[in-house]
Amino acid sequence: MKGAIAAAGGAIQPARKGRMRLVLMLSVPVLVAMVGAYLWLTSGRYVSTDNAYIQQDKASISAEVAGPIIEVGVRENQRVKKGDLLFRVDPRPFRIALAQAEAQVAAAQVQVGMLQAEKASTGADIHGATANLEFAERAFQRQAELLERGFTTRARYDEAQHDVQEARERLSNARGEADIKQAALRQGGSSVQPTIAAALAARDKALLDLKRTEIRAPSDGYVSQTERLQVGTAVVPGLPMVTLIRSDEAWVEANYKETDLDKMMVGQPAEVHLDAYPSLKVRGHVASIGRGTGSEFSVLPAQNASGNWVKVTQRVPVRIAIDGDPGRPLLAGLSADVSIDTRESPGGRHFASRR
Repeated sequence: MKGAIAAAGGAIQPARKGRMRLVLMLSVPVLVAMVGAYLWLTSGRYVSTDNAYIQQDKASISAEVAGPIIEVGVRENQRVKKGDLLFRVDPRPFRIALAQAEAQVAAAQVQVGMLQAEKASTGADIHGATANLEFAERAFQRQAELLERGFTTRARYDEAQHDVQEARERLSNARGEADIKQAALRQGGSSVQPTIAAALAARDKALLDLKRTEIRAPSDGYVSQTERLQVGTAVVPGLPMVTLIRSDEAWVEANYKETDLDKMMVGQPAEVHLDAYPSLKVRGHVASIGRGTGSEFSVLPAQNASGNWVKVTQRVPVRIAIDGDPGRPLLAGLSADVSIDTRESPGGRHFASRR
């Protein structure tokens, strides 16, 4: 009995091996065919690069007035809101300048008041000179009539004629003085007299300088490179003192080879993998394609007009916009790998640009 069972088992084992061999023989070609079909369908569909980095808007904050720092309102990597105080420059010299400017405004107003008073007095001078001229002309007319009748001398006639000439000169001088005062008060198309306007402008400048002693955040973000913000440090206008990284938007700048741009269009979906977060998959899309290669915008562009020229594949910066919230902080400068699906044509024009 045992011998019969053993014989039957021995017959079944070769049958099983034969079926397994058949399955393997059939599955391997099918698997190879599937892989080949997948590669054929996706061949050239994705363009990838690992020359990509997270970018954010950065602003170098500097003071517009000179002076020592007397107060620091932030620390490294602190989040700030628009209008928050970053640091303050000593305002005392600017308060003094403002007081001097206000004194200049008051002096200019006094000067204009004096000119107006002098202008009013010239009106009286003109009136008096006119009356004197009329009197001198009447006296001269009488002397002329008396000279014709022989009742006066030639000397008195000449004296009366001289008085008329002097009266005319006094009237001309009075009118000239009035014109000078009027010219000094003329506003030249402005609503404010020029002397006062100049003093007001100096006061506004002093007030602006005083306000500029408080350096505030121009937008929301995070402050970085605050090591120069030390109490007592002398500030030079225009010299960056701190960097503000705006937190409202981040994007990926992917530097693609020029040979990858053939089918690339704005709006195509992209997938971003960050070295800092290996398990994180970030979705995005092509926001814009650069208008020139990286070497073209470098400080010292390459000069190809030489005898030993060698062709080098150029890189073009492509901006990838982030779709939605990735769930992790995207720090400026993080390395990334980007893959763009060029199969989809969202209707965007080649090399179109939008933020």
